[in-house]
Amino acid sequence: MGLNIGLEIKHNVLCIRLEGELDHHTADDLRRKVDELIKTKNIDHILLNLEDLEFMDSSGLGVILGRYKQIKSQQGEMVVCAISPAVKRLFDMSGLFKIMRLETSEEYALQSLGVA
Repeated sequence: MGLNIGLEIKHNVLCIRLEGELDHHTADDLRRKVDELIKTKNIDHILLNLEDLEFMDSSGLGVILGRYKQIKSQQGEMVVCAISPAVKRLFDMSGLFKIMRLETSEEYALQSLGVA
């Protein structure tokens, strides 16, 4: 199926909207695009909207964890919002919600990061 990657910068927050499948076939593309924006733009926080993400494997978890560490090293925060049930189960099992906040909607997540 593939992965559609939506990237938008709102103030200092990189909004990442993923649709489809985040796996070993698509993880490198996401990593490259996000790393480039973090490097070239003034990004303090990352918002991950996973509402339309249907599948994710360990490669996807690795990309997300790597970007989390990157943004955390800059004193930033990564917030997940609107997550699909299958992907939420994977996050729960991997323990990612112990280090990342889950918000119900993108709008609320942006507000929590100081972007109206």
